[in-house]
Amino acid sequence: MARKGPDFATPVRRVLIALLAIMLIALFLFWRIDSPRAERMRIAIIDRVVPSFEWVLAPVNKASQMIAGFQSYARIYEQNQELRRELQKMQAWREAAVQLEQENSKLLAQNNVRIDPALTSVTALVTVDSGSAFRQSVLINVGARDGIVDGWATMDGLGLVGRISGVGQRTSRVVLLTDPSSRIPVTIQPSGDRALLTGDNTSLPVLDFIESLEDVRPGDRVVTSGDGGVFPPGLLAGQVVQGSDGRMRLRMAADYSRLEFLRVLRSHPAENVVDAGTIITPGDQGPIGPQLPTSPVEAAQAADPLAAGGDND
Repeated sequence: MARKGPDFATPVRRVLIALLAIMLIALFLFWRIDSPRAERMRIAIIDRVVPSFEWVLAPVNKASQMIAGFQSYARIYEQNQELRRELQKMQAWREAAVQLEQENSKLLAQNNVRIDPALTSVTALVTVDSGSAFRQSVLINVGARDGIVDGWATMDGLGLVGRISGVGQRTSRVVLLTDPSSRIPVTIQPSGDRALLTGDNTSLPVLDFIESLEDVRPGDRVVTSGDGGVFPPGLLAGQVVQGSDGRMRLRMAADYSRLEFLRVLRSHPAENVVDAGTIITPGDQGPIGPQLPTSPVEAAQAADPLAAGGDND
């Protein structure tokens, strides 16, 4: 078995530790001496030693800068997350503001529609769009309790939409102009020709039975005629366009893609005359026009009134 040599490292290490301890104790005691000479010596040592230890402090300074940078990054990250949350809230508020602005503009547009001053209206909210391939209609949130009557016209902020067809206590159904069952008499301006607006499940209803087709041009204004008492006269329906099939059709003034609010027009039917005596007062009003003479004397007086006056004198 190999024999170990003498161990010199342990005694040397112990001596160095003892010397280091003695030096630290001496430095501590020297630093605690309250003497002007000792103070001058301490300042001289600091001026001599500290500048040469800047390379030792460089890693410490870098580490402190890195720690400060990480702390600043953490604060920036928290601020970024807070700004993201605030941005999401602002986007939600912006969307709500846009919806309110759109509703406000539609209500203002309804107020700007010029209709007969004698007509009053009820504003309704479209609750369900029940349009299909075979029926074009919507439901509104007013009904019999609001005084709605079957057959009344409905408009949006631009033009005619349809008519009431079915009234419940709280809801009503509006049949649109595009419904195949819709038949409305209209007048084409400026020619004044009468026509029948017929729905055919397309966005461009057909103008049938035009009186003078040669007088009608694309772009002419189409309004309700009031014939048959279906709708009040003068309600804007849209403009004339020529379809791809060559037929005259109607480009509707109402915006069917955004039906949110509708105006239901209260229209009253014309008064039916049941008893002529309520208009013409009966009684003996006498004959109308000159009367025929009943005797020869009256005939002579009628022929020569001056002579008749002389005889009396």
